[in-house]
Amino acid sequence: MVRDAQPADLAAIQAIYAHHVQQGLASFEEQAPDVDEMRRRFDDIVARGLPYLVGCIGEAVAGYGYCAPYRARSAYRYVLEDSVYVDPAVQRRGTGRALLAALIERCTALGYRQLIAVIGDSAHAPSIGVHADAGFLRVGTMRSVGFKFGRWVDTVIMQRSLGAGDGSKPGSDPKAARD
Repeated sequence: MVRDAQPADLAAIQAIYAHHVQQGLASFEEQAPDVDEMRRRFDDIVARGLPYLVGCIGEAVAGYGYCAPYRARSAYRYVLEDSVYVDPAVQRRGTGRALLAALIERCTALGYRQLIAVIGDSAHAPSIGVHADAGFLRVGTMRSVGFKFGRWVDTVIMQRSLGAGDGSKPGSDPKAARD
């Protein structure tokens, strides 16, 4: 089940993210933020009217995902970047796919036109595959842009059109909903 994240979910969200920060290359952060910092980040996304979701197995939070502005400059106002993290104990059970599908649906309904995935580690086949299955195209690899766990790490950039994509001019300004 995918639903809107609530402040009560933040301890579980922080634990999932902390694992990925400390053990993986999906995030280029090297120190896991505490629950207060995760709350600040959550509040920022929600205040912008952007989706912040959790995927649950039963009552337990199994993963989370959100979309944030891709860049701050105004010409990027129709573009978002997705982030999806799944509890390692329940990976490969469809939580990430369900979260990504819900994010795509929500961002399309909000009038955004492009969704960007910035995937840490060019060898991160599960994330690359989930995004490809959701219609993202691999548009580039930035080689050796991160240094974590004693080695250089690539970033894969994937992109997916939302709604009419670049096939027409946007009719409304998603930035107005974010401000």
